[in-house]
Amino acid sequence: MTTLDRATDADRADQADSSVGILTRPYRMLTVGIVACVLLIAFEATAVNTAMPVAARALHGVGLYAFAFSGFFTASLLAMVVSGEWCDKRGPLAPLGAGIGVFGVGLVVAGTATSMWTFVGGRVIQGLGGGLVIVALYVVVGRRYPERLQPKVLAAFAASWVLPSVVGPLVSGTVTQHLGWRWVFLSIPVLIVGPLVLMLPQLRGLAPGDKAGQPLDRRRIRLAFALATGAGVLEYAGQRLSLWSLAYAAVGAALLVPSALRLLPRGTFRAGRGLPTVILLRGIAAGAFISAEAFVPLMLVTQHHYSPTLAGLSLAGGGIAWAVGSWLQGRPWAERHRVTLVRCGLGAAAVAIAGVTVAAQPDAPGALVAGSWVLGGLGMGMAIATISVLMFQLSAPRETGANSAALQVSDALGNILCTALAGMLFTALGTGTTSAFTAVFVAMTSIAAIGASLAGRAAR
Repeated sequence: MTTLDRATDADRADQADSSVGILTRPYRMLTVGIVACVLLIAFEATAVNTAMPVAARALHGVGLYAFAFSGFFTASLLAMVVSGEWCDKRGPLAPLGAGIGVFGVGLVVAGTATSMWTFVGGRVIQGLGGGLVIVALYVVVGRRYPERLQPKVLAAFAASWVLPSVVGPLVSGTVTQHLGWRWVFLSIPVLIVGPLVLMLPQLRGLAPGDKAGQPLDRRRIRLAFALATGAGVLEYAGQRLSLWSLAYAAVGAALLVPSALRLLPRGTFRAGRGLPTVILLRGIAAGAFISAEAFVPLMLVTQHHYSPTLAGLSLAGGGIAWAVGSWLQGRPWAERHRVTLVRCGLGAAAVAIAGVTVAAQPDAPGALVAGSWVLGGLGMGMAIATISVLMFQLSAPRETGANSAALQVSDALGNILCTALAGMLFTALGTGTTSAFTAVFVAMTSIAAIGASLAGRAAR
């Protein structure tokens, strides 16, 4: 009997009672805790995007700029698989608490770094913590909330990005300019206690699934380690651009490809109908948009001579629009149009990145970025949240942890591969040149467009 099969009478009543929402008993404190946790992660992400160009220059590591992003996602690959196993067999409480703690340690390491490689190491530690946290949060949503409320919780996830998207760049830019970029990282760990106090006590009664008590699957963990190692080696090969890089690329691919084939649902890379395509689309969407976004502040600072604050604020509208898009997919009418929402969302993201490509040209107005990113954020809000809802709908209760991990692994893998491609293009065509930025954004536009064309295969 699964955890959901053992639901209490009150839980069953909640599913039938439309007056029960995510902010009414018994979900209020859990929802507030989850939102606080996502709020913390969102603020860190927006703050890092604003401070990263300054940190890379101060540490004389602009050439390692892509590593600071891909290192986070590479480490999170391993942590996501471990978290999925941990949640299914021990429950989400322990991985959630451990992840938040490790995330804080990574912030401290990055904030005190004296070299770019140490800074990248801090980002790797953050990735380990973030990977544990994000899968555990999805498992909590899948097991603790009835299906009727899951889209609303995912919309709340997106809404948690609004305040950080608006305030984060302003605060981060101001701190970076007047106190130094280090305080952007060192000030965030003090916020960790809040989500722990609010959320973790609400999860003590949430039991693991029907795999409770079984040992962790060491084979899956070894595959995850090989996947993360292969992704890291590929990223390194893309940055070297020498004859030796071909050997590194071959080793990375030999580790990554077989591991990914075994960790993700069968048929993912050939866009098999249903769950495989849903998992694939998550990687395509996140990889194209987030990889492009990582280079936007650097482009605005170097090409248009924006201040770090103004560069970060140019992306703020995208965060608000992302929340609006996610809210739209949570409306009752959206249930009949899930595939259309994904297709339109990815199409909007492709158009938005194309707009940034135009803005990268010397005579183009940098303000074009702000408008483009509002459109892209709206599309991503619809697509990402809808993909998550489709994953829950296509997963049996006992598979929630594994499929949530697969979704996040695809997300991180998409980010790593797209960032590796972007880093290779950026380095090969002259770090910081117009042609380098143009190549990066054209590649990401194409990837998002491919995702939009595959959306129809997400249907059962």
